[in-house]
Amino acid sequence: GAERAGNKEGTIPEYTGGVTTPPAGFDKAKGVRPDPFADEKPQFSISAKNMAQYVDKLTEGAKTLMKTHPDFRIDVYPTHRSVAYPKFVLENTVKNATRAKLSEGGLGSLDAHAGIPFPIPANGNEVILNTLARYQGVTWELPNFKVYTVDNSGRAVLGAEGDYIQDSPYYADKGDAATMSRARASYFGPARRAGESVLVLEPVNWTAGDQRAWSYLPGQRRVRLAPEVGYDTPNASTSGMSTYDDALLFNGRIDRFDWKLVGKKEMYVPYNDYRLTYHNKPEDALGPKFINPDVVRWELHRVWVVEATLKEGKRHVYSRRTFYIDEDGWMVLASDQYDGRGKIWRLGFQYMTPAYDALATHAVSGHYDVISGGYYIHLWPGAGGVKITDSLAPASFFTPDALAGQGVR
Repeated sequence: GAERAGNKEGTIPEYTGGVTTPPAGFDKAKGVRPDPFADEKPQFSISAKNMAQYVDKLTEGAKTLMKTHPDFRIDVYPTHRSVAYPKFVLENTVKNATRAKLSEGGLGSLDAHAGIPFPIPANGNEVILNTLARYQGVTWELPNFKVYTVDNSGRAVLGAEGDYIQDSPYYADKGDAATMSRARASYFGPARRAGESVLVLEPVNWTAGDQRAWSYLPGQRRVRLAPEVGYDTPNASTSGMSTYDDALLFNGRIDRFDWKLVGKKEMYVPYNDYRLTYHNKPEDALGPKFINPDVVRWELHRVWVVEATLKEGKRHVYSRRTFYIDEDGWMVLASDQYDGRGKIWRLGFQYMTPAYDALATHAVSGHYDVISGGYYIHLWPGAGGVKITDSLAPASFFTPDALAGQGVR
């Protein structure tokens, strides 16, 4: 669905298939991907001093950070359209272009399989459903992820650590085409969360199905349904600094908002952020007010801009949200969230890293809270790496019984 051609200025190159060859030193077993662009230097930097020159290519969130923190900056590097896909995803995306259609109410896709459902989107619903269906590998695992929050005093706190695994039957040859994703998180830290686990199953078509979620709490010693894992329920892992549907900048059911496709724009967004994703020293990366600009790479890319406005009669802590979605990878790279007064409240970024060995994408994400002055970084793999495979995990792994069997008693 992306434009193959570059822009007329030459600052966005032609798409030629992405990066498909791992650089020297890559060990697939470890899941830590060396930066294929490690030798590059920033072309220029943008901060409060010169942001007026680039204002039309900055998200509201980036501009807010620059206004709030004069020492915040983004370092802009050469643009690389590095996202690549397996052959079967490309072939199915072509088929989906003519066979897929929106379900009743526009909440899901029908007749799409194993590819981007709407590569030529006609509206905001189709773009956001493409985001939910983006290819991240058939299965991906973070064997030792961490979540850090940084409060307004500049103190970094470990909010969660554990193991996370997610797969997509939608992308598997013999998978359940009605299930988009199955995700399971098992926590072993900090001490107050050790032994907790969560299981979430999400459908392809939200008109016909719904999210199913269960949790295990050691104190209760039982698995229980967890309908609160969704929408605007505060996420405990981020100390309430985000909602559950803020995870990965957006996930879950889309029925509480009207989705308007604004169009496509050239924007400076985080991209090819191997340095941050696999950083193994949080004390060097997590500054007192924002992530250390030295470890974040920004590039100029074309993004789909979608505005989500809260429907009349629906409830959510956000009245409006703006999403900036990569044309090549269909990943939300940035978001702006507004409170009930229409003031920007939280702003998010995803620090995307294409997995050149698996022809998939991955990202670390997080939000800045304008009101509290804090921020967080979520599902950070660091030295634990990201393991991506082309086969499903056993179906028995994603059951409440499996959650109970793993439970710490």
